[in-house]
Order: sequence, then structure tokens, then C-alpha cells
Amino acid sequence: MAETTPSGAAAPTDPAAPLQVEAVETPSLGDRSYLAHDGRTAVVVDPQRDVDRFTARLDAAGLRVSHVVETHVHNDYVSGGLELARRTGATYVLGAGDVLEFDHQPVADGDVLVAGRMRLRAVHTPGHTHRHTSYVLQDDTGGVHGVFTGGSMLHGATGRTDLVSPQDTRKLTHAQYHSVRRLAAELPAETPVYPTHGFGSFCSATPTSGEASTIGAQTRVNPALVLPEEEFVETLIAGLGDHPAYYAHMGPLNRRGAGPVDLSPPEVVDPAELRRRAAAGEWVVDLRTRTAFAAAHLAGSLGFELSRNFLTYLGWLLPWGTPITLVGETPEQVTLARRELARIGVDRLAGAAFGEISRLAGGEALRSYPVSDFRGLAHALATRPSRITVLDARRADERAAGGVAGSVHIPLHELADRLDEVPGGEVWVYCGSGYRASIAASLLDARGRTPVLIDDPYTNAASAGLVQI
Repeated sequence: MAETTPSGAAAPTDPAAPLQVEAVETPSLGDRSYLAHDGRTAVVVDPQRDVDRFTARLDAAGLRVSHVVETHVHNDYVSGGLELARRTGATYVLGAGDVLEFDHQPVADGDVLVAGRMRLRAVHTPGHTHRHTSYVLQDDTGGVHGVFTGGSMLHGATGRTDLVSPQDTRKLTHAQYHSVRRLAAELPAETPVYPTHGFGSFCSATPTSGEASTIGAQTRVNPALVLPEEEFVETLIAGLGDHPAYYAHMGPLNRRGAGPVDLSPPEVVDPAELRRRAAAGEWVVDLRTRTAFAAAHLAGSLGFELSRNFLTYLGWLLPWGTPITLVGETPEQVTLARRELARIGVDRLAGAAFGEISRLAGGEALRSYPVSDFRGLAHALATRPSRITVLDARRADERAAGGVAGSVHIPLHELADRLDEVPGGEVWVYCGSGYRASIAASLLDARGRTPVLIDDPYTNAASAGLVQI
């Protein structure tokens, strides 16, 4: 078992200070990064690309970073690990065997990283990727304070196993089973489990549960710990649905190593140029709420409300490398969107405009479409059924559990390529919450169609009297 320390003298530590673990959440990606420290020395685990969130915490607490560690080469976001290590002088650590285009310290199973009073023991836990590594957090007496599990053991689930290649999925699923079982066998029941994925990320193979957990709690609920191996493998593989298209670009970016992130405000575009871009079919993305967009928007623009799901679905639908022009109510809204987009490597911003939409229209007519709910849909179907198409924009796995009778099912991420399958006339669009339906409605509107947004949770469809299939 090898022990390694970073270059440079370690800051003295208070032997009485308890070890601390802070989660740094990124709700738009459903992920967590972690900052662990002993009061003076810190380790950062799986940092997002906008590393100022980490340096601000470190500076405020007077902490020195010794190591920045990755549990794996990420497929759902651009890592900030290399940049954070360069800024702080920390050692950048990844599992041995990954082919990377930058200097780093590889760790193999059983290696121990020394960081002040902390010890991080590397545990090879393949499954989410081949080289996936978990890290057991211990103090200098050997006491266990947690385990950083990345995309291995999640809260009530495991990381998905199909992101490397279809040919490797079954092998990795078997490996995932044994990795999770190894962690459960080797660690005390009271050990806190700190996963990176599982808080809304599509990197989770199945739905997760809870904001905190322990090894002991997982032995009662985690599929890898309660199911026989073959049943776990078949269940996990059968449940693997689509994942965002931008994932295909994250691994290569992270293997090359991302450069410094640019979070400066985009260049301001004047209203006339903004309207020209929208009319020309360029990606002009309106960040306002979905109801504000439905009420009034520039012809040709697309509505992606800047909320929790913004990044996932914009990244999923945007043709990779396409420049974007952002439209917001305030400069702050635009700046926040830029930060979100940088997390998945969308750096080509062609500009931005902000302010009242009527001012940006410059006297030109704004477009709009109605907003309703499932009761409104039920009434419309009862009074004029022949004039209405109902479009279900949910994923296939959601549709399999039921939908509105007679509706056309086209998942949002396939809609742009399948618009010719949507009948003409009035199109009422729904999804699980209204968010994806709002994007679908804006896509239809930009193509000159006549959408009606159902801004209502799908759970209300039955109570509205709609027939289910």
C-alpha cells in the first residue's frame, strides 16, 4: 500500500479538530462535489468546471488544498479538477489506467493519499467506468469518516453502466454489482456515503432516494445489495433509458483537460441584430419563465426557462458546437446561464440581449401561444376533438407507464427531427411537469405551428378525467 503526499510542507493541523465534509451542489446537473478538510488542509472531490465556487470557500476558511481527486473521467459535465489543481498547486489525482493528455498522479487500488490529518484510501470500483475509483476518508488513526463513491454506490441506486460503450455495458454492470458489494463488506455500517451522482443526474441507473445515507442503510435498500447478481444485472440493463446527447462530448473533453473557464458577460447584441438572428433560424435562447415566453416572444426564438432543468435539456437539444445568443430579463440572468452552460463545455456564446421583450422587438409583432392545464385539455377534447392533436413529450420509459389516450408520443429530444410526424392544426403539448412541454411548444412555434402549452403536472391528468392508456 503506497502512501503519497503533495509537494511542499503541509500546514500544521489542530489534532483535536474533527474532519469535515462539505457538499457543493450543482442542482442543474443533479451532482455533488465535495470539500473535505481537517481545519487547515483540504481535499476537493469531483469539482465542477466553475472552480470559483471552491476557491471562495477555501479562501474564506483559510484552507490549503493538497489534492484534487476525481472518482472517474466524467461523462455528464466538464471537470474543473485540472484547473483547480493548477490554481492551487494541488496534486491532481485520477484512477490508474485512464489515458489522459495532462500530468496527474494515478492511484491504484489500495494507494493512500496523505492530506494533513486525512487519509484517502483508493478503492477500485469499476462499473460506472472501467477505472472508477472510490475514496475512503480516514483520519490519521485509521478511523473512517466517509466514502466518496462517485458513480458507484448511490443513495438507493448505482451509477449507470452504459456510458462507456454498448459492448461493455453487461460486463460493467456485473462489475458494478461487485464494486458496491465490496464497499459494503469492507466499511463500517455507520460510514457516510458521499456519491457524486444521484441527485437528478442521468448518470444514475435508476431513481435514487434521500439526501444522506450510510453503508448500513444501503444494505437494506440498494439494488446491488438486496438482489441476486443476475437479477440486478438484468433489471439495471432493462431500465437504462436515453441520456443527454451532450454526454458523448464530455469524456473526450475531460481526457484532454479543460482550460480556464470564461464566465465574463457575453457581448451585448442590439435588438435589430437579435431579431435578424432569430428570423434566420439561429439559436436564440430565451431564458424567461415558460409562461412569460408563451405570452410574448421574438419570432424564431426558443424558450428554455432558466431553472433546474435548463442545462440538461438545452445541452441535449443543442447541436454540438452551435453558437447561442441568450435573451434574458436582466444581465444577471444571462451571466447565470453562461455559468451553467460552461459546466458542459458550451462556450460559444454569440452574444446576449436583456430587458423588456417589447423593447427588444423594436416595434415588430411578437408571437404568443396559449397556456392551459389538463382540465383545459379535457374540455377541448370534449368540445372539438377533431381539431386537436395531443403531443406527449416525455421519455419512452415514462410513456411506458401510461399516457393520455390518443396522444402522439415523441420524446422532446427527438422532436426537432420528427416534426413532420406531428399532425397540422392545434397541438396541445404535455410532459411530466410542464418544463419539457414548454420547450416542445417553442420548437413548434418557431416552425410556424400552433401549440398550446399544458403547464401542469402529468399526475393531474387522471383527476381531469382524461382517459389513460
